[in-house]
Amino acid sequence: MILKNSMNFISEFFNYSSNQIRKIYLNSRIYNKKISKIDDKLIEYKPSPNLLDCLIKYEKKKNNIENFYLNSVWSNQNIKETDYKKLHSFFWLFTIDLKSSKKITQSIILNWIEKNQKYNSKSWEIDTLSKRIIAWLSNSKLSYDDSDENYKENFNSNIKKQVNHLINEINRSKLVNDKMIGCASIILSGLSYNDEKYLDYGLNLLKEIIKFSFDAQYFPKSRNFRQLIFYLKYFILIREWLKESLNEIPEYLNEIIFFLGQNYNFIWQNTNQSLLFNGNHINSNIDFDRYLSFHNYKFKSESNESGGYGILKNKNVFISIDLGSSPEKKFSNDYQSGALSFEIFYKNCKLITNCGYFQNYKHQLNSISKSTATHSTVVLDNRSSCKMKKASDGIFKVDEELKILKKSIISEKNYWNISGSHDGYLKKYGVIHERKIEFFVEKNKFIGTDRLIKKKSFKSSNFEIRFHFIPGVKITKTQDENSILIELENSGWKFLCKDHKIDVETGLYFGKKNSFAENQNIFISGLTQNEDQEIIWELIKI
Repeated sequence: MILKNSMNFISEFFNYSSNQIRKIYLNSRIYNKKISKIDDKLIEYKPSPNLLDCLIKYEKKKNNIENFYLNSVWSNQNIKETDYKKLHSFFWLFTIDLKSSKKITQSIILNWIEKNQKYNSKSWEIDTLSKRIIAWLSNSKLSYDDSDENYKENFNSNIKKQVNHLINEINRSKLVNDKMIGCASIILSGLSYNDEKYLDYGLNLLKEIIKFSFDAQYFPKSRNFRQLIFYLKYFILIREWLKESLNEIPEYLNEIIFFLGQNYNFIWQNTNQSLLFNGNHINSNIDFDRYLSFHNYKFKSESNESGGYGILKNKNVFISIDLGSSPEKKFSNDYQSGALSFEIFYKNCKLITNCGYFQNYKHQLNSISKSTATHSTVVLDNRSSCKMKKASDGIFKVDEELKILKKSIISEKNYWNISGSHDGYLKKYGVIHERKIEFFVEKNKFIGTDRLIKKKSFKSSNFEIRFHFIPGVKITKTQDENSILIELENSGWKFLCKDHKIDVETGLYFGKKNSFAENQNIFISGLTQNEDQEIIWELIKI
């Protein structure tokens, strides 16, 4: 243990020292001179701003640039980190009325350039820098047109300087999302300046990102719904830039969009509801659906399983279940320990839910939202089925991977059966959790069977099976205490478990991004036994 701690200390010290030396180098004249080696190519391709409709949430009311007072803000170090990034990304340019003064807009950009000639660790972060390049080039009517030669020279040289830095640094980033945004900005720069070096680098990087980030079903290895949509938006954006600039579209780009589109249809367009698994929170993709329709992207999926998720539906009932193993540590930033948890909708009203995700890594609610207890599944001794550990970047990541041992999805006209098992409690308690959920369509009746299968290393523990509800759902215990009534807006349901204690408790719901509210959950509790045991529960429409 002492040796391990010593090695960890040496490793951390070495990494810290290397990072400090690199910071000194990046701030040096030598580095500034290196990235300042640029050509004199001018902008040839100016992308249509509306191609970014997939990324930008536009306000109906546009702002006049004359109402902005930004020149004095660039050096303000007291601004909040999120506001700082938004300001320096220049995505606020998309809120500016095109009738605004171009001269004022350009003076603000020129003022930024004057104050950021050299590398700055905050304003030159990969995501902020990349968005800034995209914003400047995509808003040429405001940022570039009708400017004098001096301005154009400063504008072009600074963009290329930032792109050169981006190419130097992008592979050092451990954040795949940042790499994707950076890749898009390099490609756009290559197209805008007709620069083969930038374009080839960006397209090769794109190929690497695709190879690195997706499983055999073209689902992100993180198993994160938000990330899937994020990738799809950027891949389509890059394709539209290539198309508009009359450049050849690589076949691998068409292919990844096709398969990602199928997965997008699988998780979103089948239900138009937000499924609260593995980093997701409530959001609407309706605007993105309109964007897809406008640009003639049509996706369809007939699959019942992808990315480790099982989905079955008819015109009234929709059920989704997590049938996937945990991702590798490097892809697990937003993974939640909810193996075999499930959600049910009845006529677009959520009946059973998971509790959602608190996205802010720095808040203690982030780790709570990752726990198994905030999911509709089995918990042993109040421990999560997938062990997580706080990494050096402060994010709780997978420490010991959880494996799905088997899974099955049966869909017939009047009968559904979804089942699976995982080893998350095998090492600690010598127990395998196996879950089967049956649905009898004509009766609107679910029968769930949770089996706790004993192995040689069995260790007795407390078990709880939780069933969470969104805030506002009315839950009433019956007098016999063997059943609970559930009242939705459009229907009533009865929950039963004859052989085990049923109770109701208050918990936390994180459905909306970085917020929480009280909710209720039903839970079945007991002790694991020195033999295989079955806990059978029923959910019936009344």
